[in-house]
Amino acid sequence: MSQAIPTRLDKTARRTLVIEWSDGLSQELTFRQMRNACPCATCSEKQQGKEEEKATRSLNELPILSAAETLPLEIVSMKPVGNYGYNIQFSDGHSTGIYTLDLLRGME
Repeated sequence: MSQAIPTRLDKTARRTLVIEWSDGLSQELTFRQMRNACPCATCSEKQQGKEEEKATRSLNELPILSAAETLPLEIVSMKPVGNYGYNIQFSDGHSTGIYTLDLLRGME
């Protein structure tokens, strides 16, 4: 059996992406959930750094957010990459991650 592929992609007013797959599965993923799952090297390194920072930060300290992180997150564009994934540009300016179909399918 071949891999399921998206048959429909829809952005909603709730800042979610609905993906309907060729095998009948339907997913609804938040933009934030997708942005946090970015598989690029930069985001992977930042995520590792955040975990280390969290372990050393005092309970009274709050993380510092950039201006872009305080605004509602949007998907600006979503372009296919070959027949295996999508490149997604977010409103915070990030656009280097390639979201494979397997990655998207495995998100909950």
